[in-house]
Amino acid sequence: MISRLIWFAALLGLAVVTVGVQLDRQTRKTPILAVQVPEIFRSSAQPRVTALAINSGIKGSGVEEAQKLLRRRPMPARHLRLLAQAHLAAGNNEASALAIQYAAQRGWRDSLSQEAMMRIALAAGDRPEAARRYAALFLIRRTDPTSLEQAGPLVFPEAGAPERAVFAEIVRGADRWQNTFLSRGARVMPADAFVEVLEMSVADGAQMNCSGLEQAQRAISPEDNGSAQRLAKLIEAQC
Repeated sequence: MISRLIWFAALLGLAVVTVGVQLDRQTRKTPILAVQVPEIFRSSAQPRVTALAINSGIKGSGVEEAQKLLRRRPMPARHLRLLAQAHLAAGNNEASALAIQYAAQRGWRDSLSQEAMMRIALAAGDRPEAARRYAALFLIRRTDPTSLEQAGPLVFPEAGAPERAVFAEIVRGADRWQNTFLSRGARVMPADAFVEVLEMSVADGAQMNCSGLEQAQRAISPEDNGSAQRLAKLIEAQC
């Protein structure tokens, strides 16, 4: 009799665990279920619970939930970004800035973290660092082109400035994304900055795709004829 009770108790415990785990997984498809997941089983549900707590208006609740999230799943950079958002909502500006820095270091593919770091660098007057963060955003496919267009004049306002040289060094040293730079840069960067970065990259030995250069020239010609003419001279010399 006792052994049967133990057996049924074990089955009941296994059923509870299975239901809890499955409910947590279901929140990936149905986020609204997140708050229904028992706390002990929250893994996929915890980011959603954290976001709700941040937006709840209850001071400190977002920080508490974000800390729980990091204890359970410390690796993803977006979880550190949620902690930064929680601290900001709670008025802890220094803690928020520190968390977003850690998030950007851990995950360069997290576009919100990189954009936040770019804004921080711009506010501090460190445009070379802003250019590095702009490059990270540039490489993330899901980055909104409008964000890059709006940030471009702020990051690259002056001809011959160090931030343009920093960006050119990144372009020259990354052969695998030079075609991406040609196609995307012509659409989102200020035309004069785009051409100057190209000129510096080529001068340092970068070999650009000729058809990509020609397409870029056509793209920027309606916006800035002077930059388009400079690019035409570069094409003539390169191709």
